[in-house]
Amino acid sequence: MKCPYCQFLEDRVLESRSIRDGEAIKRRRECLGCSRRYTTYEQIEERRVMVAKKDGRREPFEREKLLRGLQIACRKRPVGMDTLEGVADRIEREVYDRGDREILATQIGELIMDELRGLDPVAYVRFASVYRDFQDLTEFRELLDVLRTESKRARPPLRRKSAKTDQDETQSLF
Repeated sequence: MKCPYCQFLEDRVLESRSIRDGEAIKRRRECLGCSRRYTTYEQIEERRVMVAKKDGRREPFEREKLLRGLQIACRKRPVGMDTLEGVADRIEREVYDRGDREILATQIGELIMDELRGLDPVAYVRFASVYRDFQDLTEFRELLDVLRTESKRARPPLRRKSAKTDQDETQSLF
């Protein structure tokens, strides 16, 4: 770091102090060239990831916006806020771990759909219907058919009861 007075490149740190709730460090330094003292401030530079929208706009990635979308998809569903926070954390980590300065909004949408698919099928369908901008019932039905097929593959086959047992249960209901 250059001395602000003589531009000498070497100094020594006299004191370091954490400030702004640990978000920055204040350092008192002494120039080894002119012996004058000065203060520097260091803070973590957040790497901003920009989201490229379908219409060409670019805006900074916002975790809060992601979380709001998850909350809307999961409204009146048995999904707790802690679970949604975890989903938002995983997606945010994925976005930043890619190391790119820009990500397509469609890539974020796919990450959200992947998470919702395993979390809650109704929330998944809600989100997909808005995200994929379904234009007719055929597209909606295709999505439901895919989910139904996946659900059948994931479930073990049901054991059939004997006809006599079915009749006994039906009669006991009345």
